[in-house]
Amino acid sequence: MLLVEKVKVFNFEGAMRGLRNPKDSWHLSDSKFDVDACVHPHGDDMEDCHGCPYFDGVENPCIPYIGPKDMKLAQLMIGAGTDEAKFLRQIFISMDITAPLYWWKEFDTYKVGTVANSCSTMHKLDAYPITREMFSWDNVGDPGEEFWATVDAIIAECERLRVKFKETGDKTYWRALVQMLPNSWMQKRTVTLNYQVARAQYFARRYHKLTEWHTLCDVYMALPYGHEFIGYTKPKKMDGILLTILRKLGIATHDESNNEKPYDEIVEDIIVYFENKE
Repeated sequence: MLLVEKVKVFNFEGAMRGLRNPKDSWHLSDSKFDVDACVHPHGDDMEDCHGCPYFDGVENPCIPYIGPKDMKLAQLMIGAGTDEAKFLRQIFISMDITAPLYWWKEFDTYKVGTVANSCSTMHKLDAYPITREMFSWDNVGDPGEEFWATVDAIIAECERLRVKFKETGDKTYWRALVQMLPNSWMQKRTVTLNYQVARAQYFARRYHKLTEWHTLCDVYMALPYGHEFIGYTKPKKMDGILLTILRKLGIATHDESNNEKPYDEIVEDIIVYFENKE
């Protein structure tokens, strides 16, 4: 189980400005970053904003509007590789993540560009009664009565050690509790990272066997411009032989503006072509 709360994304404006620094092309920027400059009309009470894709709640009413020129440049840099896409390091994410210790061990491999401040097992482990609800048991299935009997026995022993430490102050009990605590213990951390770290995590972990990663990847895709920045992949160029075949069949691979058509659209054209041949 993984729970994400209190998500904030900030500094799109600084990142987009930095994106255009190398060629001094700030005058070409077509993005908007505040409510007053919002290109989508709204009243003072923001009633009209709730259907807007750039609306993000009353506290942060307008998600920045990234214009087509800035989007094209941004995705060009992302497609060119990590070094060229360094503007992503200046778009910051802050969020609270509650997850089991076994998942945090995986997350901790991402040390560069991340900061995490956790609820302390050292200081607060003994503060509350230890129960099943403090651990992650989702996707366990039905391992049998013996499994749950063992779980309950371990939790009961952890609680006994906690109570003994509270009663006596003897750190022997506290140390035994820390060493016995199962990896499924849920811990909350306030995490700060950036879009480039999120992008690395997304492509490395989206199909991971730990389903907690799937939840986090879904969160990343739901962030402002998550699909366009974090999940963006450079369109693949068609093989020369395939292009030749399509031209022979009279199937267009580019639109009227000479932009390559999406694969799905070309596939649909191919299907229609052969259906008409029958």
